[in-house]
Amino acid sequence: MTRPTLHLNCLGVVAILANVTVFSISVASANDWPDWRGPNRDGTSPETGLATSWSPEGENLAWRAPYGGRSTPIVGSGHVYIQNAVGEGETRQERLLAFDTVNGELLWQHRFNIYLSDVPPHRVGWASPVSDPVTGYLYVLGVGGSLLSLTANGALRWERSLGEDFGLITTHGGRTVSPVLDGNLVIISGLSSGWGSQAVGRHRFMAFDKDNGETIWVSTPGGRAFDTTYSTPIITNVAGTRLLIAGGGDGAVHALQPQTGQPVWKFPMSKRGINAGVVLAGDRAFVSHSEENLGTNEMGLLAAIDATRTGDLGSDAVTWQIAGFQGGYASPVIDGDRIYQVDNSANLAAFDISSGAKLWELNIGTIQRASPVLADGNLYIGSVTGRFFILEPGRNSVQILSEVQLGTVDIPEELIGSAAIADGRVYIVTDQTLYAIGPKGPRVEHHLTTPPVLPTSNDPVVHVRVSPTELVIEPEQPVSFRADLFDTHGRRVPQGDVTWGLDALEGTITSNGEFVANPNAGAQAGSVTVTTNNVSGSARLRVIPTLPNEYDFEADAIGSSPTHWIASTGKFEVRDVNGNRVFVKKSDNPFTRRARVYSGASNLSDYTIEADVSAIRRRRQMGDAGVNAQRHTMVLMGNHQRLELQTWQPETVRTIAIPFAWEPDTWYRLKLNVANLDDGNVRARGKVWPRNEAEPVDWTIQMVDANPHRLGSPGIYANAPFEIFFDNVRVYKD
Repeated sequence: MTRPTLHLNCLGVVAILANVTVFSISVASANDWPDWRGPNRDGTSPETGLATSWSPEGENLAWRAPYGGRSTPIVGSGHVYIQNAVGEGETRQERLLAFDTVNGELLWQHRFNIYLSDVPPHRVGWASPVSDPVTGYLYVLGVGGSLLSLTANGALRWERSLGEDFGLITTHGGRTVSPVLDGNLVIISGLSSGWGSQAVGRHRFMAFDKDNGETIWVSTPGGRAFDTTYSTPIITNVAGTRLLIAGGGDGAVHALQPQTGQPVWKFPMSKRGINAGVVLAGDRAFVSHSEENLGTNEMGLLAAIDATRTGDLGSDAVTWQIAGFQGGYASPVIDGDRIYQVDNSANLAAFDISSGAKLWELNIGTIQRASPVLADGNLYIGSVTGRFFILEPGRNSVQILSEVQLGTVDIPEELIGSAAIADGRVYIVTDQTLYAIGPKGPRVEHHLTTPPVLPTSNDPVVHVRVSPTELVIEPEQPVSFRADLFDTHGRRVPQGDVTWGLDALEGTITSNGEFVANPNAGAQAGSVTVTTNNVSGSARLRVIPTLPNEYDFEADAIGSSPTHWIASTGKFEVRDVNGNRVFVKKSDNPFTRRARVYSGASNLSDYTIEADVSAIRRRRQMGDAGVNAQRHTMVLMGNHQRLELQTWQPETVRTIAIPFAWEPDTWYRLKLNVANLDDGNVRARGKVWPRNEAEPVDWTIQMVDANPHRLGSPGIYANAPFEIFFDNVRVYKD
């Protein structure tokens, strides 16, 4: 059975120790900053007695460490954590670092690879991690779609490859959401193109079991997505319903039940994706963006909406709005009867929370990304120009208590992430340095953080959550499912009698939810279903036979796609070409011109993939065709007439390329072999030859990656300005 990759030791962790061999983990403090927007996910902290002035030369500077980043630090278990990039060129990776809050000493770092992604190297380290205040466990989402859990000591607990498992799309913008926790779930969102009903590219929310990384639910609340986004959710109770509220790539703000993923309402407001987070005061949600508004070409909106509604919210749900306010990157913060938000040009403004009337405005720079943080009656905020402010806001004016230029005006230390407040200190990260502002000794209140108790109910069941979902299993391997019942407000209700069933699957399912696939049915994709009192739920899974696997498409219906392949439906289709059925990458949609398809589990290793490919040429343009194996891609480049072997195409120094002339309307055979070597390295090597000729003895191209990829899904790749053809795909163990 393909499950999340579990790790029970510290392999892959680079530990940096200072005369100690065991880390001391503090008891979690209620005043930690475990989330990028703080303990309440709203940019506020209960801390008092914070510094109102400081200097990087020493005044109120507890310590600084020469490690920078673009995201907000978090604080928990006596550690400060930051997420950033490390290495250059072929050694570039993403990493999580842990520092001692007492003195800023680097305790450990965990590095992980970026692969099969369009994110450029300078965008690595976008999101912030999240820390569980009860266990100290950490959850990290990388720009390439890797979701990891680590202990507070840096040991890897489990890891998911969301690109291979869900078709998560990572783009040149690098926008990546920071994870949030709710009960036993870690929740993220992103643009994905999977299989079946999730094949169409949409912004989806995904919840995973914190303990083992299994998928609990996937929700698709919106329509067509325009962008990848990084609006991190806030979770709160509104009118008796626990809501997760966040912006989506479809230009709407969405509210879902966090334990079920069931959509509650959405507020469409932009022609592009939403990046700013949401804050609430009472039953009103405050939302903003800086893109083109719906129904007009005016850019930007700040609005207060009624969060007690359900369904699609229209203008009647808007309490007030300010069109033209371009607060698209930062998230707002509430201060009693005021809301503070900063626009993209670094103009910080205060608005009356009841009417939306502007109360005052202060310019803090020229370019803005960071969000304001409120603590001890003051605002803490920095700008991309390197200026960090401590402000005392009032209703009618604001006073600058401290303004510090980090770096110089000409060469600033850029501040993109927001401040984190914990232990009587303010922590900020520039692109070069981590600063701890406040007393030399952190003010830590050591008392246990009790786990939050999620609400329960005895009301009627309206939703059945069946999990785990989105599984990949092999025939005859048993898997156990469970059914959890919820009421209309997303509260768990007592277990009752349920009926188990199968949809589009051949196999057996017991009354206890034990499923075994029919070994003679071959590859399958379908659902395990549960019904109780006329309410149904399901968990999706794919059954993929063990290697070897072969696909000649002769048994597939014209116009179809293999149901268990990730990111193929709608982009590819089976056609009859000269009496043979082949798999065609369509060229009818410029948004899906490039496609990477995954045909197997993401934990495979030491295998070979072969495929026949052909391309057509029109208007002197010819597409690219390739195969994937263990996170390596070998591609025949049409316009460039060369062969490439790559793992992360935007980091061009790690791509091997050789000239290779190939003709249109001619079939070629591709063969890519990837092997884990005894010395710890991974070798990838490939061959290409005309299909009507004998296979050459020598390998055409090969590489040994500086950052080894030891497992990964097989698949195919196409960049199709015009159609690309595939046939006779074969995957087998070495």
